[in-house]
Amino acid sequence: MIFVYSTFPSKKEAKEIGERLVKNKLAACVNIFPIESIYHWQKKIVKDREFATFIKTKKENFKKIEKFILKNHSYAAPCILEIPIGRVTKKFLKWLNENC
Repeated sequence: MIFVYSTFPSKKEAKEIGERLVKNKLAACVNIFPIESIYHWQKKIVKDREFATFIKTKKENFKKIEKFILKNHSYAAPCILEIPIGRVTKKFLKWLNENC
């Protein structure tokens, strides 16, 4: 099991991509959080509201999720990070495997 962390410019975009990942069984669950970000973009410091996602999935789904996000994301260089999970309960892992 892994988390795939990604950020989006709007809640709408985060929800649309998250719902499609779950519908296509690439993710068992997607959590969406409002965040404030400060970053460099095109030689400027940007302060912006974004929406972060934790995509709960199997490790073998990372490349498919990465490809899907890159194809459907509005950012030119979206954040897509794999976060390995050290431990997980058996019941949760069983649920995740049944839903991916």
